Amino acid sequence: MKAMRIMRASCLALTISVLIASRADAAIIDWQAELQRCRTLRESVAPLLQAGEGISAVGRSNRSVRRCIWIQRMAVRKKIPGAETW
Repeated sequence: MKAMRIMRASCLALTISVLIASRADAAIIDWQAELQRCRTLRESVAPLLQAGEGISAVGRSNRSVRRCIWIQRMAVRKKIPGAETW
């Protein structure tokens, strides 16, 4: 009975460690590619911003704008070269 509990606990621990490791691999970000995509997106929404729309109004209507705002904030926080604030 005790051996069964130990085996069950070790299997659970192994499963959790595999799940954590696979999730860590999925979180890797190509910062330069993301920043370039965000620069291109910023150029496309520039007319809206110049027309007086706030970035929050543009961001609420566009998921990719929200992602770029997040990417820019994280890149500035991590001091990634080429990062700039919106």
